[in-house]
Amino acid sequence: ATQTGEGMWTLTARRFVRHRLAVVSACGLLAMALAALSAPLVASLLGVDAESVDLFNRFQPASFGHPLGTDDLGRDVFLRLLYGGRISLFVGMTAALAAAVIGTIIGLAAGYFGGRTDAFLMRFTDGIISLPLLPLLIVLAALDLGKLGLPDELVVSENISLYRIVAIVALVGWTTVARLVRGSALALRERDFVRAAEAQGATALRIMAVHILPNLASPIIVATTLSVGNVILLESVLSFLGLGIQPPIPSWGNLLTNAQELIWDAPALAFYPGVMIFLTVIAFNFLGDGLQDALDPRATERRAVY
Repeated sequence: ATQTGEGMWTLTARRFVRHRLAVVSACGLLAMALAALSAPLVASLLGVDAESVDLFNRFQPASFGHPLGTDDLGRDVFLRLLYGGRISLFVGMTAALAAAVIGTIIGLAAGYFGGRTDAFLMRFTDGIISLPLLPLLIVLAALDLGKLGLPDELVVSENISLYRIVAIVALVGWTTVARLVRGSALALRERDFVRAAEAQGATALRIMAVHILPNLASPIIVATTLSVGNVILLESVLSFLGLGIQPPIPSWGNLLTNAQELIWDAPALAFYPGVMIFLTVIAFNFLGDGLQDALDPRATERRAVY
């Protein structure tokens, strides 16, 4: 393979295509995202409002007007799954990206400066890792935002539960990225091109941003991709416990919550969001594995091809 950017990306694409489960997962996730984004169009074509309550049509079976039937309030299950997918995927990707940014900044600073800075930041990271995650998330999700000095308009906003989940997960989910970035930065700071930049008088900020950060793309991308599925799972757990996304905003987690009391009368209401969560999480895991193989030049033939 050539050493040009085009040649490197071509080789990366070839490695990724060989990982069949990753390719299938990427296609499946793309289809899910497009379906979720097209929810308003689907609602228009079906002539149905996802939030409209029709108690005379509760628990209707699948039909042309309601592809997956209706729930206990007569709302269309298919549309609510699509709208719930918009929220769950948005939370997963937004929180994972925010956590990646925080972890990259902390890991990059620790790896480049070393010494006391590295020791302090890594002990802080170890402290976050040692906290019991789920109980911590439950406590943070149950905080009264009105007592934190936030504006009243934000506290009473319909989307406040969405913002809260993204912020909470981002604040506690950056540790894996930080440790990966720190390890890579420790090795990169000893490379000749970094030494040459230091000799030319480049500032530490410029060296980290221009010379080190671009070489950390592979571990950051892989870690972020793998964390999206975990974030969606955490959001679903919190929503299932009543501490996540709050109605009337639908998410796969609170769809499961609403269906738990109807599990014997209408098991499909729990089955559909549960399957969507399962498929999404496992798809992101397979996608992360495929990206790891594709972005690591040493993994060409090291791992089995699925």
